[in-house]
Amino acid sequence: MLRMHDDGASVAFCKNKPKPDYDNGRRGAVMKKDIILPFMAVAILLSGCSKHNAEANYFSPGQFWYDDSGALINAHGGGILSYKNTYYWYGEYKSDTTSNAMTGVSCYSSQDLYTWHNEGIVLPVSDSPESDIQRGCILERPKVIFNESTGKFVMYFHLELKGQGYSAARVGIAVSETPTGPFTFIRSLRPNADILPLNMPSEAGLDKDESHYEGWSAEWVAAVRQGLFTWRDLHTGQMSRDMALYVDDDGKAYHIYASEENLTLQIAELTPDYLGYTGRYKRIQPAGHNEAPALFKKAGKYYMITSGCTGWAPNAARLLTADSLMGEWTLHENPCVGADADLTFHSQSTFVLPIEGKHNAFIFMADRWKPEKHTEGTYIWLPVQFGADGMPYLEWKDNWDLSVFK
Repeated sequence: MLRMHDDGASVAFCKNKPKPDYDNGRRGAVMKKDIILPFMAVAILLSGCSKHNAEANYFSPGQFWYDDSGALINAHGGGILSYKNTYYWYGEYKSDTTSNAMTGVSCYSSQDLYTWHNEGIVLPVSDSPESDIQRGCILERPKVIFNESTGKFVMYFHLELKGQGYSAARVGIAVSETPTGPFTFIRSLRPNADILPLNMPSEAGLDKDESHYEGWSAEWVAAVRQGLFTWRDLHTGQMSRDMALYVDDDGKAYHIYASEENLTLQIAELTPDYLGYTGRYKRIQPAGHNEAPALFKKAGKYYMITSGCTGWAPNAARLLTADSLMGEWTLHENPCVGADADLTFHSQSTFVLPIEGKHNAFIFMADRWKPEKHTEGTYIWLPVQFGADGMPYLEWKDNWDLSVFK
């Protein structure tokens, strides 16, 4: 996600909009004047709500979600790893007053996806000014995959260096011996320096001087599609912001990220140890302005749900399909249907989770951002449904459980 941040920094080509007002699923309580100790009533109310959320055997999208200790789950922009009959949910541990990383990456574990146990901070930020993940940096969308050949758990995340707004556009890499950490930060970088994409258009006729274009003019859009920013960033490496990781059936892993000023997605093949890049990568939807990629595979076909780029404010989701990860991706209409479909139900995609032990069962995961108090941002989990044409769609449900996957 690219947005105005707490230090006021922003990046061109992202048009931030006011965030719509919604109640995040909360239910207010009218307290009568004759209640002697209103604060005690509120405490009891919240206590009951915590217990209900922690022990419920269903999902309530958009409502506060508590762990088994009664604390709000704090794992934003996250993803889930399934390992040895346990799900591990990794996410950004948010503070109330800033979305900069003041703590690190959190992890929660569950056997049933309803009840979650806090495993703590598995990748803490550093107090060293020499560290790329110094406290106060921007650390977003952590994803973890397991490498069967090395036995290591590998984490990638979008990283912006402290005090530089969104100008760094790097990917951070960390590794651990166990799913619950601690993860050791290895390095950050921009992917594929001095390497051109496999599907790079010819540079013939391309004016590579950005100053010669008026932003969003037809000439500028055509130049972006031809690789204006790809060429600009060739020697430094490609920009990497909102991201996903995907491990295919053959064990090969891929990093999918918003690049080229968030105008183009790129998908890059990782080395066998998942700690670097092979140099094989492609551009997806040049000048399409996609971010927040979330991938899944069904019956040999690949699906990717993304969002537009409107800062903290939600927008209509997009759906892309391909017959191979490194093949051509086709853009389709918004997969959301019904009320608030044009705002992805006031949320932004982050991950699609395949359910273990169930055939073609997937959960769409998204965040409702709340920049005025980040910790109260809520989570939208919905079942991915498939129409008669085989295409996936998302429909709002106030409450649902895993029995929907028959």
